[in-house]
Amino acid sequence: MFTTLIESRHAHDLHASETFVSTLVHAGLVALAIGLTARAGERDRAAPAETVIFTTPRPPPPAPSTSPPPRDVVVAPVPPKGFQVLTAPVDIPDRIPDVDLSKAVTNEEDFSGRGTQGGIAKGVEGGTPPPIRNQPYFEFQLEKPVMAREGNLPPRYPSLLESKGVSGEVLAQFVVDTAGHVEPGSARILKSSDALFAGAVLNALPHLRYYAAEVGGHKVRAVVQVPFRFTAPK
Repeated sequence: MFTTLIESRHAHDLHASETFVSTLVHAGLVALAIGLTARAGERDRAAPAETVIFTTPRPPPPAPSTSPPPRDVVVAPVPPKGFQVLTAPVDIPDRIPDVDLSKAVTNEEDFSGRGTQGGIAKGVEGGTPPPIRNQPYFEFQLEKPVMAREGNLPPRYPSLLESKGVSGEVLAQFVVDTAGHVEPGSARILKSSDALFAGAVLNALPHLRYYAAEVGGHKVRAVVQVPFRFTAPK
């Protein structure tokens, strides 16, 4: 039936001129693509590299200070030529304290008793002594000692000891202020023959009145030691 086979073939054959033109077009496109790619690489190489610098933000300027300006430095007064006075402690220790080797060695010339009180041996003429701290004076420092006022009532005799005919003595230490009163909390019992006698003295001290001690014509606080005797009636 079929004497002729169907074959696949182009609708028409390309001529030699068309083939040549197509080759030129493709070659031009390839050359153009290669040229553009080369130029892009050159631009990338020619472009300078960007330098990234990381910086921290600057703090805001400080606010103007509203505090007052510092005061002038006060120079310590120059010590005068004079002498120091040892002040005994109010609370007498019952043991020898430890020696502090870090303190300066005491200069015996500072305790000559000549010159201005509160000065030192190597001071200067006309110097200003340091202010005297509000410490109580002791008997050896006083010009006028403490004296008891008239009308002070003696401590009340403990009834238990009085009924038994027991006598005793109490040695008390306390501070008398410039008004002649016993300063609260300053009393100490240094010696007592019986605790009941000591209690009677402590109860009586707030009611006692004294003439204040004086130094240089001024009333001062002073430490006193006063014995109280309890004599049993016969």
